[in-house]
Amino acid sequence: MTHPTPRYLNTYQAADFLTVSPSYLNKLRLTGDGPTYVKIGARCAYDVADLQSWAESRKRTSTSATA
Repeated sequence: MTHPTPRYLNTYQAADFLTVSPSYLNKLRLTGDGPTYVKIGARCAYDVADLQSWAESRKRTSTSATA
């Protein structure tokens, strides 16, 4: 039996989902360049749909492509 992916992920789960380090995700959050998130109490949570959308927006066709 497989478990469905939860709608909201903590920083560690979101980093694993995106295959990046949690510190990289923290840095993106600090600079405002990362995926959107919600604050729930003292923690940050990421909506899976927002992570997917952010990752899609980062697609490039060459290494010289800019945002």
